Amino acid sequence: QVQLVESGGGLVQAGGSLRLSCAASGRTFSSYAAGWFRQAPGKEREFIATINWSGGSSYYTDSVKGRFTISRDNAKSTVYLQMNSLKPEDTAVYYCAAKKGAIPNRSPLAYDYWGQGTQVTVSS
Repeated sequence: QVQLVESGGGLVQAGGSLRLSCAASGRTFSSYAAGWFRQAPGKEREFIATINWSGGSSYYTDSVKGRFTISRDNAKSTVYLQMNSLKPEDTAVYYCAAKKGAIPNRSPLAYDYWGQGTQVTVSS
């Protein structure tokens, strides 16, 4: 079992930045790929970014490329999402997730463990 706890969400003005953290506990987190997803009211959960076990490979959805950066510190069992140039359309609940195996994946169905989510609100 892996337990995930997100933090770092909040209210920010458009153009601002936030860094989300996802702290993992339980089994050896370094053997898991990780991802960030978000869900806005009335919408399906959306893939944002994913990273492999070592942090050497990462992938993003087009809408956040160049603005968001996913990273991880396996010594701290933590995954981060640095969000810059935030837009009102980035407003959502953000979830981190972990999947067994080292290979990252864009589909939420591939993930085995989820955090409780953290709210990000971007005002215009």
